[in-house]
Amino acid sequence: MDIIKAIENEQLKEQIVNFAVGDTIKVHYRIKEGTRERVQIFEGTVIKKQGGSNRETFTVRRISYGVGVERTFPLHSPKIEKIEVSRRGKVRRSRLFYLRERTGKAAKVKEKKKY
Repeated sequence: MDIIKAIENEQLKEQIVNFAVGDTIKVHYRIKEGTRERVQIFEGTVIKKQGGSNRETFTVRRISYGVGVERTFPLHSPKIEKIEVSRRGKVRRSRLFYLRERTGKAAKVKEKKKY
């Protein structure tokens, strides 16, 4: 059991951006196409965070050409270059699955006030 925990602790990232459910974030994700590698940005609203330690994942949702697209990323993945927080959202829930049925302005999350 201690061997597994030691391996998991090696894979943890030291610097993690602090973000929460409801925030709009940009995930810079490394994609391999054939022999080339490039960074693609996936921007959307965080609708779910789950797990802990190196198994922690988060799901980001965005609307692309009128279709809702959700993508789940492992937080400690080596393929994630960086995560930028665009907006802080004000929500009262830990899972925002109700955004799936909403479109347009109804799918917006209120922004936190900055003091």
